[in-house]
Amino acid sequence: MRGRKVPSFYSIMLKNKVEELLENALNERQDLFLIDMTFGTDNAIKIVVDGDNGVLVDDCIFISRAIEHNLDRDEEDFSLEVLSAGATSPIQLPRQYKKNIGRNLEVKTNDEQKLEGTLVTADDSVIQLTWKAREPKPVGKGKVTVTKEATIALEDIKEAKVKIKF
Repeated sequence: MRGRKVPSFYSIMLKNKVEELLENALNERQDLFLIDMTFGTDNAIKIVVDGDNGVLVDDCIFISRAIEHNLDRDEEDFSLEVLSAGATSPIQLPRQYKKNIGRNLEVKTNDEQKLEGTLVTADDSVIQLTWKAREPKPVGKGKVTVTKEATIALEDIKEAKVKIKF
């Protein structure tokens, strides 16, 4: 056990209380959803959220207040950081794919294939991308533009990110 900090009884209770408060806040605001929550050393709590319509600063403040205003700092010292999943953060949940339909995605599959295209459909198990490609004409010289598509199982995706174009 040397070199490893054992969570105190109060830290475990704090974690349970934060999880309960967060669940209540997300039930109140069902357009928001949890991406990640970590409890670091010295009770440093970091919560990453996303939303069906994006996340505003006010949304992060709502989550922060829902938690912070219901905890007693005299009982347990903690720090709380609530932030949104950034535009360049990898997509982690099926719900994030659904909210990004119509946007350009860069997808890397488990077999290291890289695809980039417009997300046209998404459900809880697969996504569908379409993109334009130039290919040789079937007859004669030159190239022709064709529309390609790929249906990819979520379990086969190693990483997917929204590709922002300027």
